[in-house]
Amino acid sequence: MSSWQGGPSWGPGDNGTPDWAALAEESAARTRRKRWLMIGGGVLATALVGAAVATAVVSTGSGGNAPGSSASKLPAPADLPEDTSAPEPSFSPVAPPPPPDPKEYIVSADKDKAPITVDGFFPGEKLAMGDRVHLKGATNRVTDCASGTQGALGSVLTNNGCEQLIRATYRKDGVAVTVGIAVFDTEARAKKTVDQAAGGIASLAGEGVPTFCRGGTVCRRTTNSYGRYAYFTVGGFTDGTRVTAQDKNVFAVGDDLTNFVFRQIHHRGRVQASQAAAEPAQ
Repeated sequence: MSSWQGGPSWGPGDNGTPDWAALAEESAARTRRKRWLMIGGGVLATALVGAAVATAVVSTGSGGNAPGSSASKLPAPADLPEDTSAPEPSFSPVAPPPPPDPKEYIVSADKDKAPITVDGFFPGEKLAMGDRVHLKGATNRVTDCASGTQGALGSVLTNNGCEQLIRATYRKDGVAVTVGIAVFDTEARAKKTVDQAAGGIASLAGEGVPTFCRGGTVCRRTTNSYGRYAYFTVGGFTDGTRVTAQDKNVFAVGDDLTNFVFRQIHHRGRVQASQAAAEPAQ
């Protein structure tokens, strides 16, 4: 007769009763293994998280700042000022004096000390005004102002204290113009001369220019003043043709010379004003 060999073995009981003590011990052992596995896994997870945080901290503090972060905008220590207690620069509330007015140096002989010469007013051998070139002819300088005039202008110059008269003639395309500069002690005397002017400056021939604007020939005359200087022009044709209002070339040469003399007088004042400004304060 055979017997069944399957099924669990209940341990060493010879009467078929299970060994309850052995089963309890085995169950307790299984429980302990599971607990240690759970505890070990938690420690491993904690270690991994800690390593990740440490890696992030190390990466953040490795010296390279993320673009756009506030740390990337801070200046390096070497760029900061060493001493922030130094006083700020101060500025004087007093404005510097304005430059001298050039006209102040040509209104009277008290300030107008520069030498007065023919070449100083009429330098070179020709005068260029724009695209117009005028050749210089004869020049003249006299202290007897009346000797360089025609008609009543001589007595007007003398009565107002004219100190000297400088003349120069320029020519262009058959037109000749003589310009004369009368020098006075003050601006008031020069203005008075212009107000009283009659007659005119005498034309100056020579140096390639024939006699012109003499003997009753009709010519163009002008009278002006600037500072302590009165200046006059007389212009016409070198062949003696009378001047009319339609002779624009005569007017053009005369206007060029008038403008040139004004600029020369103003330049004289500007040079002396600049020299005065460069001198140290007394």
